Amino acid sequence: MSTTQTSDDQAASLLFQRNRDPSLPLPGQLNQVRGNQVLETILNHRSVRGFLPDALPDGTLETLVAAAQSASTSSNLQVWSVIAVQDTERKSRIATLAGNQQFIRDAPLLLIWLADLARLDGIAADRQLQVEGTHFLEAFILGIVDAALASQSAILAAESLGLGGVYIGAMRNLPEEVAAELKLPPHVFAVFGMSIGYPDPAKATGIKPRLPQDIVLHHEQYDSGLKRDAIERYNAIARDYMREQGMKEQDWTAQATGRLASPASLTGRDRIREALLNLGFELR
Repeated sequence: MSTTQTSDDQAASLLFQRNRDPSLPLPGQLNQVRGNQVLETILNHRSVRGFLPDALPDGTLETLVAAAQSASTSSNLQVWSVIAVQDTERKSRIATLAGNQQFIRDAPLLLIWLADLARLDGIAADRQLQVEGTHFLEAFILGIVDAALASQSAILAAESLGLGGVYIGAMRNLPEEVAAELKLPPHVFAVFGMSIGYPDPAKATGIKPRLPQDIVLHHEQYDSGLKRDAIERYNAIARDYMREQGMKEQDWTAQATGRLASPASLTGRDRIREALLNLGFELR
């Protein structure tokens, strides 16, 4: 087999694994993916929850933050921050607050991404300026968006360095307790966490298939059709993936609707608005 054939096979495999949709036009896409390390890193993304105990090389954290700061930010406001947690005992306490997930303790680095409006509040107060806009919902949305964009750049950078990671939404289960542990000032909110480290090959995970593109991709205007056949096709793909990973098989529709079925299914996050008010966000 030639080198070109091998690279074509690798590119086709990455494209196929993301959706497992044989209807996608692979030939044209192969030329875009073949040898493109950026696209290969993006398409190869997977959540890693099993980590080796190996420490990260010096400078890794700073490199990841540089990548995060290279992401877009609305109006250059930069209303996000990140806390790097490496202390073993603090990671364990945070793990307990965030669903008691062991991988948080195991990974050498825990990054907690923040919507941070306190910095601009402090700068304005120091200069006796007014920034009433930080008290509006729009500013909070900007903080969440900024944190999400920055974190995605960071995790892609980590994966390009041979590391792996996983987002931790359970950081929002007990927002006030997390804020107290991290000594967050008012107007700062932990949006999510991210564990980073070297993936444990004994706990390898696959590329989780996403919804078919014809469900998430709309042309010109939103298509409100349910596309039942495509959803059922994806349910079958999701079951196949879970079986391959040794997980309990479940339709995606059951998993997704179950996760949002009731306030109780939100695992404490049904009171996010109350928590935000307690943390100094007026959300006008």
